[in-house]
Amino acid sequence: MDMIFFDNIDKLGRIVLTSVMVYVLIVLVTKVSGKRSTSQLNNFDWVVTVMIGSLGASTILLKDVPFIEGVSSILVLYLLQFLVTKYASVSPQFSNFILSEPRIVFYQGQFLPDAMRSERLTRQEIECAMRSQGINSFDDVEAVVFESDAKLTIIPKPTDDTHSKENTISQTIKPLM
Repeated sequence: MDMIFFDNIDKLGRIVLTSVMVYVLIVLVTKVSGKRSTSQLNNFDWVVTVMIGSLGASTILLKDVPFIEGVSSILVLYLLQFLVTKYASVSPQFSNFILSEPRIVFYQGQFLPDAMRSERLTRQEIECAMRSQGINSFDDVEAVVFESDAKLTIIPKPTDDTHSKENTISQTIKPLM
């Protein structure tokens, strides 16, 4: 019961020093690896991020995990993430395999129950996304797309005076149908 608040000064010193070193490592490697490491995460990026957090915590708290081993495992994950995302950017088949496809969940005034059920989305979540975009009427929405990063994209209906928008909207929705 005596180790609840404090064990010993050596252990505390190791944790503090390792915390600083792991923090600096993760900040630097994240900066070098680019925006993808901190942007809206798709499932693949989220898993890698959780793993890096777990490895960082293990390196900091477990005395049986030497700093170099923890650093090596974190760097390997960043390298794997880089290689996988690089390959996905040049191979549509591989990209489709590791990333989920965007899906239309609302189209031309109609909720699409099969798509919503498959994606485990509720009407309230879609309505919330519409409200957050300042849209107050279903009539103002052409489509709602559930993106690979789990974000809901609201595509407004084109207005009569913006015929160029009409072509853009159909081009973005058509591949999803």
